[in-house]
Amino acid sequence: MTLRAPEANRSNALHAGAWWLWALGLATAASRTTNPLLLGLLVGVAGYVVAARRTDAPWARSYGAFVKLGLVVIGIRLLFSVFLGSPIPGTHTLFTLPEVPMPDWAKGVRIGGRVTAEQLVFALYDGSKLATLLICVGAANALANPARLLKSLPGALYEVGVAVVVAMTFAPNMVADVLRLRTARRLRGRPTGGIKAVLQVGLPVLEGALERSVAVAASMDARGYGRSAHVPPAVRHTTTVLTIGGLLGVCAGSYGLLAAEGAGFGLPVLAVGLLAAMAGLRLGGRRSIRTRYRPDLWGTRAWLVAGSGAAVGGLMIWAGSYDPVVLHPGVVPLVAPEFPLWPAASVLIGLLPALVAPAHRDPAAHREPAATDTGKRTGQ
Repeated sequence: MTLRAPEANRSNALHAGAWWLWALGLATAASRTTNPLLLGLLVGVAGYVVAARRTDAPWARSYGAFVKLGLVVIGIRLLFSVFLGSPIPGTHTLFTLPEVPMPDWAKGVRIGGRVTAEQLVFALYDGSKLATLLICVGAANALANPARLLKSLPGALYEVGVAVVVAMTFAPNMVADVLRLRTARRLRGRPTGGIKAVLQVGLPVLEGALERSVAVAASMDARGYGRSAHVPPAVRHTTTVLTIGGLLGVCAGSYGLLAAEGAGFGLPVLAVGLLAAMAGLRLGGRRSIRTRYRPDLWGTRAWLVAGSGAAVGGLMIWAGSYDPVVLHPGVVPLVAPEFPLWPAASVLIGLLPALVAPAHRDPAAHREPAATDTGKRTGQ
């Protein structure tokens, strides 16, 4: 098999779960560091893959909204640090705000006061970490087809999957509606900024969301949504125990991987939880009587995409165990963050989907060039 990316079509489209596993691997790496250079590299890797492999579908346009949301998160974190103070000591005072006196029962809480460069840098690092997590989730939301993701879910999670996918597609469709309405207003010569324009755009957006919800409900009812087969009580109880226990194990293992000191127990607990949850979902699928039309296959390219994200997360966890100072630059004293070469090289593994995932055809690139002279137009 050649690793050259073919042109994407309905038969060879990459499994939606592979994109989510890739993005979760990048998010795991982002959760293990506050180094702004590594976080910026993670954002660049996610953005490059999105630019190289996203489609022109409505959900693919939501990546920019997640980037803007990340910038808002950084701004809010800086504002909280300025007005509510920070426990980080510092000697480089930038300015001093009027401090609000607090009662005795609120000791430790400060509003206003001295603002130092150290606390702002710490807030910037902390906000950048959360913003990178959001951007990684936005990359998965822009690359993975939510309808194909729903089709790939186990039968036991069909009802929950429908609710999750409908919720996930609400934001991208809303962003697409806002862009479409702003473009229409711009073509009509009307302003697109200001409170008045936002209010005039908001009503059509809500109307479109209501129409889509009614259409989704009608299509679900026409397809017999909610029907289930009879399952013996013993199978139901076993399914409940395995599923709940497995999901609790997955939550505990995920927390261990994302926490600073839990990588040792996080991976085995996550593996045991996944096995129990998969067994429970397998048994729970017996109550589903739905059929699948042309199910998505998990091929070699899906393994490569998911594996690249897992490699980025695993290597970043390993890097944090032998050199945590580089991944978490200090702010007291205030020093410039270092650029670690090996962790940065591990982040670049996340670019593999841009090489192996099927590439979507650009209609503008394949359009026939127009004739430029009369001879060409007349065939002479």
